[in-house]
Amino acid sequence: MIRFIFVRLITGLLVVFLVSVATFLMFFAAPNDVARTMAGKAATPETIALINHRLGLDQPLWHQYGHFIWRALHGDLGYDYYHQRSVVSIIKGAAPVSLSIAFGAAILWMILGVGSGIISAVRPRSFMDRALNVLALIFYSMPTFVLGSMLLFFLYFKLTSAGHAWFPAAGYVPWFGKPDPSNPQHGFWPWMHHLILPWVTLALVTAAAYTRFTRGSMLEVLSEDYIRTARAKGISERRVVFRHALRSALTPVVTQFGIDLAILAGGTVVTEQLFGMHGLGWNSLTAITNQDLPVIVGILLVVSVFVVVANFLVDLIYAVLDPRVRLY
Repeated sequence: MIRFIFVRLITGLLVVFLVSVATFLMFFAAPNDVARTMAGKAATPETIALINHRLGLDQPLWHQYGHFIWRALHGDLGYDYYHQRSVVSIIKGAAPVSLSIAFGAAILWMILGVGSGIISAVRPRSFMDRALNVLALIFYSMPTFVLGSMLLFFLYFKLTSAGHAWFPAAGYVPWFGKPDPSNPQHGFWPWMHHLILPWVTLALVTAAAYTRFTRGSMLEVLSEDYIRTARAKGISERRVVFRHALRSALTPVVTQFGIDLAILAGGTVVTEQLFGMHGLGWNSLTAITNQDLPVIVGILLVVSVFVVVANFLVDLIYAVLDPRVRLY
């Protein structure tokens, strides 16, 4: 177990290192004028020279990368010159928004997707199986912005115009901490109230794929010899399905879940834009539009850490779900 964790940690650190090298070379070592891009065409030579000095671009390349890594290891991911804020402060403000959306939606889509996949696999070619597959195909084919816009139209505009303001239009309310001066609400219920529509939007679209994953994996496992042996021994069907079949069938589902959750935690651009939430995705889009390189680099590094951690946790869950997997 200790050796497994050590190897995975070394591998994860290597991946983060390679991502940092690729990111640095892409943005700071490319044959373009980074300072001119950030300052704009009307910037004076003094302004460009100041930006080059602050970013360390007037130093040798190896010195620039060493300084970049040293500052990153000490929690300094750069400075946003457009908004006069540190990149770390931007990420600290945006990360809770993206994480709230991602984890809440993940719980919903796992319940909906895995649950409907189990029902379809246990009753193949039945009316329920066909109905769930049709619904999965509909939501899988529907873009996120279309479903989100429909939910806003029917559950916010229509209900509000009818005098039933059940859902807020947009915005994020913090669960704890200092509330936003423009929105003094905070606490668990206001936080959840503002996230219901984003959760449902992401969950319905993503759960459709998990329905297909779970159904196909369950059907394959249910045809295995050890499942027929368990049924021949008189074990109840409920125990066969949930104790023996589902445990093995969830292995590919967990793989996809770790990837999806890490990507969503790194920012849900369309959902955040649609529901007016300034998370990592919204900040990434704004930084790309403004060519704000320090913010782009900082968010890329944070997202890469999310992906590495998610894959590490997936490897640990493998050993719990499937006894054939051994932690060397």
